[in-house]
Amino acid sequence: MDGPGPQEQAARFLAQARDFQLGDLPTESRHPLTGDLADLSRHDLPRAVHLLKQIDCFCLETVLGKSPGIAVLAARMQGARRVFIYGCGATGRLALSLESLWRLLNPGSDAVRGFMSGGDLALVHSIESFEDHPEYGARQVAESGLRPDDLFVGCTEGGETPSVIGATEAAQRPYFLYCNPDESLVKVARSRRVLENPAIDKLNLFVGPMTLAGSTRLQASTALMLAAGAALFRIDPAPLLDCLDRLDTAFLLPFIEEESAIYQRGEYVLYETNHYGITILTDTTERAPTFSLPGFENLQDPQPRPSPSYLCLPNADDAAAAWRQILLRDPITLEWDELDGIAGSRRLAGFDFSLNARRNRAGLRQHVFRIERRGGELDMELGEHRASIDVSSLHPLFEHLLLKMLLNTHSTLVMGRLGRFESNLMTWVRPSNNKLIDRAIRYVSVLLAREGIRASYEEIAVRLFEGMKNLGPDESIVLETVSSFRG
Repeated sequence: MDGPGPQEQAARFLAQARDFQLGDLPTESRHPLTGDLADLSRHDLPRAVHLLKQIDCFCLETVLGKSPGIAVLAARMQGARRVFIYGCGATGRLALSLESLWRLLNPGSDAVRGFMSGGDLALVHSIESFEDHPEYGARQVAESGLRPDDLFVGCTEGGETPSVIGATEAAQRPYFLYCNPDESLVKVARSRRVLENPAIDKLNLFVGPMTLAGSTRLQASTALMLAAGAALFRIDPAPLLDCLDRLDTAFLLPFIEEESAIYQRGEYVLYETNHYGITILTDTTERAPTFSLPGFENLQDPQPRPSPSYLCLPNADDAAAAWRQILLRDPITLEWDELDGIAGSRRLAGFDFSLNARRNRAGLRQHVFRIERRGGELDMELGEHRASIDVSSLHPLFEHLLLKMLLNTHSTLVMGRLGRFESNLMTWVRPSNNKLIDRAIRYVSVLLAREGIRASYEEIAVRLFEGMKNLGPDESIVLETVSSFRG
């Protein structure tokens, strides 16, 4: 039986669109310094790399200014039996990263638990539409083992993610971390409930617009991870800013040029590491929904389409060992009837990041990108290109955050060279939930206005859903929708 057609899908979305029209939020707005970022990535790469470093430094400086609030959060964490950190998408991955770092530094301790919308499988594969359901977040809290003497820390870049809000409201001792001004968020009904709830403690980490409009995997998730991590480990964030400020990030240039050239030839990259698995996995995972790339292939699929990049942990003998090496514990999945075959342990086992990844992708023309810790240095190696960064004095949190920012810069500019965004708009965004549908509609509107074409929000929504019905795997729904209005 066929599902609802495009007209009905559009009508359903438009009936609730007001709750997801977020274009006025600063995290969704366009950064004033990056309007020509796509062009710079192709024609002035040194300037593009330097610009992204400047924006990241500003982000870190802003978080440093939040030190009093971070100190309050640190005291609350210290007084809790356990700390539960929850997020969705990029913030869910930072929650799992913080737990992994805690376990690295405190072997055998279960005092910190990171979990995310959709369970641990969502670390590597988005669970479509999960974030639209506050009741799902509340259910995860109910199943998490959270007790009254535990502290719950809900992280949401925009401050409006329904699943994180549902989880926060269900917790008994909640803390809420977010990256938009209160005066903007109070216009969003679900966010206003949190902001006006005296039982929920808050920490506002507004750092301005993102390098790419709406791409909160960039500065917003960096700010949240730095603040939550500094509180968790009770450390001063200043050394990370000092390190990035002194670092000449121009060493990224040949790596960006090489990886983009590999993809332009239709070839593949295999990232290899034994030390930075969760950080590399986070960046490579987040490229798929941001730029409409094929996600990591699952070995259980009959004819899996290989992703442009994949992860290999050479010291792990099988998939289970690789997952334990990434998380420093066994994976936790959601065995819910409504997520059968989507988010459970069987599905998770099909993502094999062990030494087997070399063999499983042996038929591909792939290039190994090694990122490893050797002595006190972070080493990067791709083809004939080599770089080393002295990280011997950095706390592990800062070491992983530094790599996160470098990889964010790297992958963003690789995608720019491949034409996967225009100006600073994510024109290849994959609209897999209501927030992303709204984002795609807004980007279509911007591009149509440039051509002098006028169309209403409702008209664009209908065309968008019509286009998604027949969209090919290597097509942009934003650009296809724009094309449909040209007649």
